[in-house]
Amino acid sequence: TRKTKLGEDHPDTLSSMANLAFTWKSSGHDAHAIDLLRECLSKRKQKLGLDHPHTLSTSGTLLAWETDNLKISP
Repeated sequence: TRKTKLGEDHPDTLSSMANLAFTWKSSGHDAHAIDLLRECLSKRKQKLGLDHPHTLSTSGTLLAWETDNLKISP
């Protein structure tokens, strides 16, 4: 896997992590998707910086997912 070959904070690994989060979200596993995207965002902030386009995109997506999740929760 990319994680073992490239390392857990390599940009390609982080892209795979984000893609997996999208897959989980589309499969109805919202909580797992949000947790994984949070981890991805944390690593992107550390590795790529706060102003990197991938970091900003991930941050926006996470905010939207968390907002949607709050609307669904009782």
